Amino acid sequence: MSWDDGEADREWRCLSLIWDHAPGTAPRPLRRETADGHPVVVMERVPGLPLGGGPLSAAQNDSLGAALGRLYRIPVEHIAAAGISERRFGPSTLPPALTAWLQEACDLSPCQEPALVADAVDAAREWLFRPGLLPPPQLTGLGIADLNPANVLWDGRICRLVDFEYGGLTDPAYDLADHVEHIAARLSGVFDPEALPAAAGASADARERMRAYRPLWAVHWLAMLLPGNGGFRRNPPGTTESQARHVTALIG
Repeated sequence: MSWDDGEADREWRCLSLIWDHAPGTAPRPLRRETADGHPVVVMERVPGLPLGGGPLSAAQNDSLGAALGRLYRIPVEHIAAAGISERRFGPSTLPPALTAWLQEACDLSPCQEPALVADAVDAAREWLFRPGLLPPPQLTGLGIADLNPANVLWDGRICRLVDFEYGGLTDPAYDLADHVEHIAARLSGVFDPEALPAAAGASADARERMRAYRPLWAVHWLAMLLPGNGGFRRNPPGTTESQARHVTALIG
């Protein structure tokens, strides 16, 4: 709805690039407009219903993995030529952002189990400061950056992706970790953390690096689910506690 973070530019550039190099994976971009001072990206309507509510079938997993793999194989030089930079909250920006967010004072009294959440936040802070915590990113492909299951349309045969306002240059292992940890997918078990990267063509090394990135995204969702943030208001009571337990388990 605004020009502030360049979402409309990202959406248009990503859709245009995908139409050139992986047509049929996402909507075809048609034109850009401005309405009442707001940016508008007009795109074709694609068939299908959004995923969500339960685990993917084998056919859905294979089709979604194939769609992600097509994005990851778009050559870096074409991504750069399209003027597309690193995705929003990419590997260079998310860790310092999380460190800053978790340093802010937060009243945990609205939580069901404030002590549990406080312990998880403390553990997350300590984890973020560990040296050699994350693998060096390999920015080799295009990522959608927001694989909320509602952004995947399934027509009974093919998965197509929508919503590229945060998309950009990425490390596929980093993006896959983001996808399997997305709160809308994790709570209902939509994405299988092993089957989805396999379907996307991730190598054994990429899958290992994905596992190393998963705690980072789990901590991200813990931060989003703290009182005062939108995630806390939008999700049922107890979601923050569930995420706190998940973070603690991943960090070990």
